Amino acid sequence: MSYLLVMAGGAIGAAARHLVGRATLAWFGPNYPFGTLAVNLLGGLAMGLLFGLLARIGEGSEQVRLFVGVGVLGGFTTFSAFSLDTMLMLERGELVPALGYVMLSVAGAIAALALGLSIARATA
Repeated sequence: MSYLLVMAGGAIGAAARHLVGRATLAWFGPNYPFGTLAVNLLGGLAMGLLFGLLARIGEGSEQVRLFVGVGVLGGFTTFSAFSLDTMLMLERGELVPALGYVMLSVAGAIAALALGLSIARATA
């Protein structure tokens, strides 16, 4: 059942991401990644709201977490999960590990993309 919740939520989140991307492209044009910025900011806000709500609900919130947090927000943007992980580390007082996580995630993702792109271009 948990897989179905995540898959259904993921489909909704992916569709929402596509719609936001198309809308921002139509509104602002292609000269800046407004769509990605919008989903990352909205996803972070939504994850914060969800996490706060789930902390109050407690019992029985696992299905909501799976459907909305992992599924919908995971399909909408993984940046929301990254933001939550970082915030939880900061709340635990783990400033250095949190900063390392942020730097490694951002720089590492860009480096991994560059590596994948260069491999794909070299084999084309």
